[in-house]
Amino acid sequence: MERLVLIKALVPRLLFVLHSLVGVARVTLVLKNPQYWLLALLNLLLLLETVLTLKFKRGGGYRWFSPAIFLYLINIIPSLWLLEMYYRNQYCRTQSQMSQNLSRKSDFNQTQMSHEHTFGMEIIEMGRNLVTNLSSGCDQVWTLGLHETLLLVLILGRWLLPIGGTITRDQLSELLLIFVGTAADILEFATQTLNEKDVRSNPVLVFAILGIWTWNMLQFPLDLPVQLKVVCPSKVKARGFASLFFCHYSSDLWTICLSLFIQDGPFLVVRVILMSYFKVISHMLVFFTVKNSLVIMLHLYRLVALILATRESLRHQSEGLRAAGRGHDQPSESRLREGTDESCPLASAASSADSHPGPQ
Repeated sequence: MERLVLIKALVPRLLFVLHSLVGVARVTLVLKNPQYWLLALLNLLLLLETVLTLKFKRGGGYRWFSPAIFLYLINIIPSLWLLEMYYRNQYCRTQSQMSQNLSRKSDFNQTQMSHEHTFGMEIIEMGRNLVTNLSSGCDQVWTLGLHETLLLVLILGRWLLPIGGTITRDQLSELLLIFVGTAADILEFATQTLNEKDVRSNPVLVFAILGIWTWNMLQFPLDLPVQLKVVCPSKVKARGFASLFFCHYSSDLWTICLSLFIQDGPFLVVRVILMSYFKVISHMLVFFTVKNSLVIMLHLYRLVALILATRESLRHQSEGLRAAGRGHDQPSESRLREGTDESCPLASAASSADSHPGPQ
């Protein structure tokens, strides 16, 4: 096993485990129940997957699907569900508290200069201040930070994981760009929709939004948007519209289905229900509703364009076959002469007598 492949297989999985443990620690601290540490046992699944990958795949990746990312989502999503369901409408530290911290920091710097503390003592004190600020942070900041780092860890982890199957580096870069756009939309949905006060006061809405969010996160272990690009053989083109359409545009169709049924479609339904039934209206909610509507309409327009392109291709193909058939059916002038000579021996004999007359 190459050392580079081993490092690329272990580092992302270690990053997944550490981030999921941070989520479990935050849940245990907020809910004040040490039994929630049992959520950390979910990492045993990721450990088992790592051992099997190193043994049977030699650290390499998989085709179509990434089990490591899927198990990481299984580890971290329950912690985020618990934090969101326990979410308290508390305010973060005020500006006065922050100014007090800044004044304390300046006092410490003056004391440090007067007493000529070493550089190591300064690092230790900065670490203590960081730990204090993190531990005293409000629930909103921690939960939002876990949402943001979850998406960043997913993208970085997929980038670092070994390339599996037939995926190329060009396809991997395209997949990562797709993940970045998808992550931005998911973060907007999770933070902007759940931050509405009327939504927070309704546990059913919170549960439904988290369900849609979880459904969206399940697209990250899949590599289908880039691995479905194939070259259609000639025999597929002769089978008709459906075979040619699904073979030639399989990647585009997956992207369209992803938007309609996993991402923009569910987002649009949730936001329309919030505005029409629950009367939750805000500028940002209206903006993102219009955005989801435009994306869906553009994908439908793209679908119509692909259908028309496939029909045009089949029409040109059929016209080419007809032209080739007519050219094949029309005999050439030389073949007509040969056919006349073979079918009419008397005519050929007469022509030879005219050209060579006998003695008179």
